[in-house]
Amino acid sequence: MWLSKMFILIYLIGVCAAQDPTEVPPSPLLQLKTAWLDVFPSEKVEFSCGIKDSSEWTFTLLRDGKNLASFPRDGSTLKVTAGAGGTERYSCVGHHEVKKTPSQTSSSVELRVYDNKPKPKISRSSSFDIMYTGESISFKCELTVSSGWEYLWYHNGKEISSSGDTLTKPSLGQSDDGQYECKAKRGMDPFFSEASEATSLQVSDPPTPTLTLQTPWHDVFENEVVEFTCELSSSIDWTFTWYRNNKKLSEDDVLIMDDDNLLNITSVSRAHQGQYACKAHLLPRGVSSGFSSTNELTVYEKIPEAALTKSPEYELMYVGETVNFTCKVSTSSGWTYVWYKDGTMLPQTSQSISIYLSPSNEGEYYCLGTRSKTTATKSSKKIRQNAAEIPVPTLKLLSKWMDVFPTESVTLRCGMQSGSRWTYTWYKGTQRVQADSTVSFDSDRATLFIKSASAANEGAYKCEGHLQDRAVRSKFSSDLNLQVYDTGPRVLLLQKPTHSLMHTGDSVSFSCHVNVSSGWQYLWFKDSEILTSEGNNHTTIGSVVTTSSGSYQCQVKRGTNDAYYSAQSQWMKLDVKERPQAAITLLTGWSEVFSTDSLVLDCTVDDSNEWNYTWFKEEHPINSPPSEKHIVTPQNDPDQREYKCQGERNGRPSYSKQSTTFKTKNLLLKRRLLLSISGVIFFGIIAVFLGCIACRVLRKPDEADELPEDPNLFPLMPQLKDLTDTSCPLAEFITEAALNAPAREVEENGIICSETTQLPIVSPEDRDLMNDGNDQTENNGGLTSFQQ
Repeated sequence: MWLSKMFILIYLIGVCAAQDPTEVPPSPLLQLKTAWLDVFPSEKVEFSCGIKDSSEWTFTLLRDGKNLASFPRDGSTLKVTAGAGGTERYSCVGHHEVKKTPSQTSSSVELRVYDNKPKPKISRSSSFDIMYTGESISFKCELTVSSGWEYLWYHNGKEISSSGDTLTKPSLGQSDDGQYECKAKRGMDPFFSEASEATSLQVSDPPTPTLTLQTPWHDVFENEVVEFTCELSSSIDWTFTWYRNNKKLSEDDVLIMDDDNLLNITSVSRAHQGQYACKAHLLPRGVSSGFSSTNELTVYEKIPEAALTKSPEYELMYVGETVNFTCKVSTSSGWTYVWYKDGTMLPQTSQSISIYLSPSNEGEYYCLGTRSKTTATKSSKKIRQNAAEIPVPTLKLLSKWMDVFPTESVTLRCGMQSGSRWTYTWYKGTQRVQADSTVSFDSDRATLFIKSASAANEGAYKCEGHLQDRAVRSKFSSDLNLQVYDTGPRVLLLQKPTHSLMHTGDSVSFSCHVNVSSGWQYLWFKDSEILTSEGNNHTTIGSVVTTSSGSYQCQVKRGTNDAYYSAQSQWMKLDVKERPQAAITLLTGWSEVFSTDSLVLDCTVDDSNEWNYTWFKEEHPINSPPSEKHIVTPQNDPDQREYKCQGERNGRPSYSKQSTTFKTKNLLLKRRLLLSISGVIFFGIIAVFLGCIACRVLRKPDEADELPEDPNLFPLMPQLKDLTDTSCPLAEFITEAALNAPAREVEENGIICSETTQLPIVSPEDRDLMNDGNDQTENNGGLTSFQQ
């Protein structure tokens, strides 16, 4: 510590010894390196400070006597920023690096500092608001404060290359449109002025004029007047030139150019047809516009005919509808129209007219077109317009009945006589009928379907028509009242006659009755099986048989699709028995063979009832009192006919079946012949028997006679019946010669006569008759006839 203090002391002593108190310090030279003495706030100012022939000094810049900054040790210049404004005095002072003594203060340099940055002004050579492409313009930037300025130019905020205080645009284009401004700068470390106020430059192409046809049509007829105007929306005075088909026009007797922008053709001819255009010019500035849009003028020689159309085009229209007539002239334009009805002019003059149809508006309509005082078309064709009264729809019942039962279907149809396309709205009472689960409509709602009727569907139905594509509504149809019963119909089965027991051959009739409504179709059942008989409310069995027995029932239905079926009627049971049979019996017996030639016929019925009997001969009733017996004699039946009988009574059954046919033809003659043959055989047997007895008594017996008597020689009748294999003993007495005797003439009744035998040969018919007689004798002691 003490060592450092000693070194400092030695240094101070040496410095003091080195100074010469009589030496005068030198004065440095301060120089302003910038080229101007008036500066602006924040502008850089460059100074240099030095002592001639000495390099052991360092320098400090003073402003207004106060240290501002130190100069670099290499002796270069020092740049400082000017103050805020006013007069500033700058000086400098040196410091010897070895002796550590200051120099004298240099002479001062005065600078004027402005209060604010300078702002240049910009001006232009042309004052037109709008400059057109191809024109020229110059801009000048002026800054009158101080000097040494360079100028910078900006277009729409971007610096553009330019030199000097003037910016020149020799030929403007669309890209030159926008805002222009300028700035000034000076110095190596440039100081920039404020930007000038921006000036706006509007550059556009020369405007295109608008060519307008003042007359209301582009295609004209000869001798009409045509007028064009060429206009620009500008306050500048433009002049115009006219062109047709790209050729410049010149004024003549009918082509008049008035005030430059008007072209008037006083009397058009075919030579004036073509495309017209115009151009605009600014002669003092040498600006010309482009061509206007062209306007073609067509000139016709023949005046056209007006065309009349009607909308809507319906042939049949109704009172209350509106019809629109349109008159059109297809050639040219600008037409006004004249309307006529039945030759009388109407007040309308528009292209289309609307007619609210009524009977007074019926008639023939036509029109024509006019324009100017000299031009009118030919009349159009005539259109006849009628106004018919709106028809009333007809409501029909398609299902044939208006009183229906629950679940039964109903179909109603609403229709118009006219052929127009109608759709329909349905009402029940005052309420509109809407489709739901049971109610539906067809495509045009002309048919109303009630799939399953209920009490909610009961009421008075009506409909109205609407044209599908027109606002036409008809009046309501007449009402149809639909009645829906609470329950289904009651079906009752009746039988006539009412007997539950019938006999074969009887006639029975069943009738099926429904208590309400109509249109029924009847179904018949027997023992739950459907019968083929249907359609009528009754069925008749003309002649019952035993298979007709059973339980009968009926049911009704109506409708085809989704037919409605009623409940079935009660069962009606029918029992059929066989009708009793009448039979004819022959009562004439063997004991009467020799006493009568008549036949007694007896009629009986095989049941226990008491009967009266009617007899029939050859299918015709015999006019005699009813009796169970009938006598046939040759007097009352000489032709020997066929007989039948039938039982009758007051109870049931009231009559029996007729007996089988009983034939009496040749019956009496056969009976007599049969009795004769029987007598001959009988007496012959007795004679043979007596002869045998006599021979036995009178003949001398021999040994052979001693033989025991054969007990089977004369068997009794019961024995004969039991001996089926034993031949008849009487056959031994019939010789072979008798059997082989030549045949004689076969007489009537089949009897064969021969000279060699006493026994007649009977025919098979007589043999059968005899057998029947034997059976009858055995049974009841009488004879019966052959039954065929």
